[in-house]
Amino acid sequence: MAEHHHLLRVRVTGVLIEDGRILIVKQRVSAEREWSLPGGKVETGESLERAMVREMEEETGLQVRIAKLLYICDKPEADPPLVHVTFLLERVDGDIRMPSNEYETTMIHDVRMVPIAELPSYQFSETFTRLALNGFPDAGSYKGHKSAIGL
Repeated sequence: MAEHHHLLRVRVTGVLIEDGRILIVKQRVSAEREWSLPGGKVETGESLERAMVREMEEETGLQVRIAKLLYICDKPEADPPLVHVTFLLERVDGDIRMPSNEYETTMIHDVRMVPIAELPSYQFSETFTRLALNGFPDAGSYKGHKSAIGL
């Protein structure tokens, strides 16, 4: 059996906010959650930036650039352990569209911009909603467990 105990999975998540609205995708995250931020796993040989740009293009049709690092978190109990990197994004080009889902292991059923204050009605935590409404205090920092940012 291969030795995988030293491996980490890395996921990138993008926050795109325009006019007080945030971009979310409808994708079954868990039994309790159907909406999430766009993003996905970093592939072998891919930089964090490239992965984020690719995931946004695949999932939403938008070309983006990274504006800044928001948070680094982890989920050590996951198997394999997860490092979770959240970026603030800016739209460079494109219009929001439904993905082809050809690259998705979890299908995306909707893509929409919603007012930040309405995130709880899309199953986002109060913690994440508060961070977004407050302009992501402590941006650029390591926040410990992923639950600390409510994702």
